[in-house]
This record gives sequence, C-alpha cells and structure tokens, in this order.
Amino acid sequence: MSDLAKAIGFSKAYIYKFFESKQAIGEMICTNCLLEIEQDVRAAVDEAEGAPEKLRRMFKTIVKSSLRLFFQDRKLYEIAASAAGERWAATVAYEQRIQDLLQDILQQGRQNGDFERKTPLDEMAKAVYLVLHPYLHPLILQYNFDNAEEAPTHLSSLVLRSLAP
Repeated sequence: MSDLAKAIGFSKAYIYKFFESKQAIGEMICTNCLLEIEQDVRAAVDEAEGAPEKLRRMFKTIVKSSLRLFFQDRKLYEIAASAAGERWAATVAYEQRIQDLLQDILQQGRQNGDFERKTPLDEMAKAVYLVLHPYLHPLILQYNFDNAEEAPTHLSSLVLRSLAP
C-alpha cells in the first residue's frame, strides 16, 4: 500500500478513505488492468476483417497484452495473479466478457460460412476458450513464456483448421 500511495502522491490514510479494505483497492487495480487488456483485444478484433482474422488477432493480442502486464509492473501482475487464483469478481467478469466476444466472433464466422455449423456454438466457444485460457490466466501464463512468441500463431491456426466447414 505504501508503494501505491507513494506512486500516486497520496498518503495511505487518504487512499483508505475511499476504499473499504486493502482487498477493495486490489479489486479496483485488477479491474483496471483487465479492462486495459480487454480494450486492446477489442480494438484488435474491431480492426480485423472477417471472423478468421478476428480470431487470429484475438489470440495474438491476448498473449501480447497479458505478457505486457507481467513484464511492465510485477506488483500489478501479482495482484492479477492473486485475483485469478481467488476468483475475484473482476476476473470472473473479465473472463465472461472474453468468452462473449469469442462467441460473437464464432457466430459471425458461421453466418459468413467461414466456420462449420455442426458443433453446437456454446461447445465450440468453450473449446476455443480453453485453448486461450493459459494465456488469459496469470498463474498459468508464467509457465508459457517459452512459447509465447509463436503460440498465438500456432494455436489460432490449429483452431481455425478445426473450425473449417
């Protein structure tokens, strides 16, 4: 808490005046970090044409933005890791929004004939989400650094081949 107060130029007492607890401060920090990652992902997806490219960009941006959090500020990463491990509301909401975005991309791909239609959409979305999960979850991400550069390309290509009509 001292580091946070010092970094933003306020006293610890002043910061605690606005939050119920240290956990509440952590929740707010976590929410902001995850929203930043989500904004990066949505911007990348919105720039892409067609569902296959949107899916590729989603994979690439999730990995890139999650790694940026890890390397940019270790203390923020530790808060995010704790939040993910304890299933704080911020992480649950973030994961749901990513799943919803993924399902929208898959639905668009089906409507445009890019993806197969035989598998139930919710099953397809869950399976693709499980492929992404190691790069979304801070506690698991730390074990995937060696493959982080090439993983988005390989994984999205594999997923896209499996989704082909």
